[in-house]
Amino acid sequence: MRLTILGGGGFRVPLVYQALLADHRHTGITEVVLQDVDPGRLAGIGSVLAALARDVPDAPAVVTTTDLDEALTGAAFVFSAVRVGGLRGRVVDEHVALAAGVLGQETVGAGGIAYGLRSVPESIRIAARVAAVAPDAWLINFTNPAGLVTEAMSRILGDRVIGICDSPTGLVDRVLRTLGVAPAEVRIDYAGLNHLGWLYGVHDATGRDLLPGLLADPGRLATIEEGRLFGDLRELGAVPNEYLHYYYDPKGTLDAVRSAPQTRGAFLREQQDRTYHEIAAGEPLQAWRDAWREREATYMAENRELTGAGEREHDESRPAGYEGVALAVMRALARDEPAELILNVRNRGTLDVLDGDAVVEVPCRVDGRGAVPLPVGPLPGHAVELVRAVKATDRLILEAVGSGSRAAAIQAMVTHPLVGDPAIAERLVDSYRAELPELAYLR
Repeated sequence: MRLTILGGGGFRVPLVYQALLADHRHTGITEVVLQDVDPGRLAGIGSVLAALARDVPDAPAVVTTTDLDEALTGAAFVFSAVRVGGLRGRVVDEHVALAAGVLGQETVGAGGIAYGLRSVPESIRIAARVAAVAPDAWLINFTNPAGLVTEAMSRILGDRVIGICDSPTGLVDRVLRTLGVAPAEVRIDYAGLNHLGWLYGVHDATGRDLLPGLLADPGRLATIEEGRLFGDLRELGAVPNEYLHYYYDPKGTLDAVRSAPQTRGAFLREQQDRTYHEIAAGEPLQAWRDAWREREATYMAENRELTGAGEREHDESRPAGYEGVALAVMRALARDEPAELILNVRNRGTLDVLDGDAVVEVPCRVDGRGAVPLPVGPLPGHAVELVRAVKATDRLILEAVGSGSRAAAIQAMVTHPLVGDPAIAERLVDSYRAELPELAYLR
């Protein structure tokens, strides 16, 4: 089978291929097609993959192309991991927001809205080409903002698009390890939107909820990243996804970002430029590995420094990140081997506070027929209005993309809890339009 990776010159691609090398006989993938608009990046990442495959028998062949339809032809699976505007766009997302006095994080607040306004048009184009060229393919979406992009693509591809993120998987894994239980021994209540979810129940075979005991034990809670990041969670009654720190302490996180030597996007852009040069110059695999370790070590560094959460956990023996989730989905689909995973899929009545077509992040059963959301308990009361507000923002972004409406883009900013002010919202949209050619469609 053929796996096509869109955004094939991206930094995460070697992680996917490395995981595939360890599991390709189970997935049935014999060929990987990398597609990207940048031939230089394709060549660089291709050399990293060649080094990874050097001593692996029967490694899937790697083909590169800049042509989208060529890449999609014959694909059984498509991983979409594009970054419209590149890291240049992310830097603009950040500095425009900071200049207006609001947060410019990649997927949260003003920066996330600007990124969505760039990502959605291209993702719709990709979905249309998949429907035309590879209608039987499964599309697994990595592209951020993942929930928003998955919802846009689902309007064309229906349930054949599945969005993934490793944040909820990592959160649940850390909590279950601390509780000393295996995933098969419990039923979890985790729900929300991408980068806006909560773990609010861990039920054993008798129906007893194990989570309150953990939340009431500060010592045990502090052994997991989220416990150190958020502190006392007894009143909340849930463990939030790490990205909720931006919502729970907006002033503190904004001040931390402002006081940092550079924004995350600026750091990554400099690192990326340096690393692709080093890849081309000699030791591609070592250059990529060094850069990836540095990226992981500095992930959400401002938030962890602000709260004293310490260094990020990294245990190579634990389940992998995005690549592990993606391959688990692909394996379940390809082999019709049921798996339970937290994914971004259409709601279908799972959360009664949202309509059925809204893409939500919930536990799902995945098999050869696709991903179906599993029942979860009702969202905690404190989460409902926040989820509704961010989903309303998503819908306004989709309206702005569909109609080219500047007014809808401004209203998306106004609706988001981390912007709100109409004058700031208008300033943000006009500044983004001035600096991002990808937003010229907004009139």
